Amino acid sequence: MKTKTAMITIAGRPNVGKSTLTNFLVGEKIAIVSNKPQTTRNRICGIVTKGDTQFVFVDTPGFHKPRTKLGDYMVNVTKSSISDVDLTILLVEPIASVGTQEQALIEQLKSQKCPVILAINKIDSVQKEDLLAVIDVYSQAATFDAIIPISAKTGDGVELLLAECEKYAIESPFLFPDDITTDQPERQVMAEIIREKLLWCLDREIPHGTAVEITKFSERDNGIIDIDATIYCEKANHKGIIIGKHGDMLKKISSMSRADCEHFMGTKVYLTTWVKVKENWRDSDFLVRNFGYRE
Repeated sequence: MKTKTAMITIAGRPNVGKSTLTNFLVGEKIAIVSNKPQTTRNRICGIVTKGDTQFVFVDTPGFHKPRTKLGDYMVNVTKSSISDVDLTILLVEPIASVGTQEQALIEQLKSQKCPVILAINKIDSVQKEDLLAVIDVYSQAATFDAIIPISAKTGDGVELLLAECEKYAIESPFLFPDDITTDQPERQVMAEIIREKLLWCLDREIPHGTAVEITKFSERDNGIIDIDATIYCEKANHKGIIIGKHGDMLKKISSMSRADCEHFMGTKVYLTTWVKVKENWRDSDFLVRNFGYRE
């Protein structure tokens, strides 16, 4: 059987729904989501194999103006991810104006000369007639190979988007085994699950200043997995907030994380967490790389 593959980058501003779309396409959570911007830090591949075609969707950090070394890394990941792919999906919100971040991405995509599909996300939040104005302003800003309104949350329009993506698949052996859904090592997925719960449970800037390191990942003979995780934060008072009164916040974060880890791994997980302070780690090239953020 001849097989085809398509490498497809999903790009857009922070919090536009890139990870939600990736998870919906794959059919399970491989990328963390929250209502806070700049949730995704690494490039994550979601792998969808349908018959003789394999789609590799590259979920990227939101394109933004960086303020730290970590921010520089995230923007560089996005820039590098829209080169040398078969197709880029530019994901935007249903707003009838082209923002500065979208304009910057459009200019970069023009220089790459790569096919681009404009996907207008969150259509479940607006009236259908309002989409015409959104389509009009983006059609004036650039020439897209297709414009498809979708809702990554409900799945509306996603099958149409996938069918459009198939046009850009090229004859090639599969890049990944046909039974896997992500290129992320299990340790990395576990760390991201814990970081997602930090984003969910903590307010303001605190969760953005956290990193998670898996220091132990081992499987017993009976299939139970033991995970030790260290949560790093930037300030001593942040450590107290993460732990909480009588350790209640850390227990909540750990409990929620363990449930998702067990769902992903399909077995019982024993999770142990610690909290340590690494001041201003986001502005240290060494620590940014040490925590796994390598281009």
